[in-house]
Amino acid sequence: MVSDQFRISAGEAAAVVVAAVGIYLVFLLLVRVLGARSLTGMSAFDLAAVVGLGAVIGRTPLLLEPRLVTGALALTTFFVTQGVLGFLRSRPAMTRLLTPRPVLLVHRGERLEHNLRRSHVSESELRSAVRAAGLPGLAQVGGMVLEPNGRLSVLSVGAVEDEWLMEDVDVPGRDTLET
Repeated sequence: MVSDQFRISAGEAAAVVVAAVGIYLVFLLLVRVLGARSLTGMSAFDLAAVVGLGAVIGRTPLLLEPRLVTGALALTTFFVTQGVLGFLRSRPAMTRLLTPRPVLLVHRGERLEHNLRRSHVSESELRSAVRAAGLPGLAQVGGMVLEPNGRLSVLSVGAVEDEWLMEDVDVPGRDTLET
């Protein structure tokens, strides 16, 4: 019956909110652990995984008996959670916790293999970024940075030397890089 679509008990409402916040936080944790690259530059396999994740995320808070009101409550909870986390990310301490730092992948034409492996960036993705920057080869790259949003930034030699520009970039072994 149509009226059943708009009925929900306080217990059911609380369960929807808890499940929606919980699955949202698990999703964010997995993206943080697996890296932002898990959501960018999607191949057909990546797209299938994202669609599957969406189905799981969408179904989890809806419980066994889906109703319009539970779906609306779950959707509202996702948006509120996103807003709260957006607000928290404006705080420096929470930004460090919730947002991965940019990672230097190439320095003065040399690949930083440890950072490439840790960031799950392939050789073909490096080539693609160099081509997109209009450079003739890796030797002309001053630096390449994996940004928190999963994109690759290609920098000139001078840009890599700019302390302000590189201040937040995660450069393991920064002291051992040539200056």
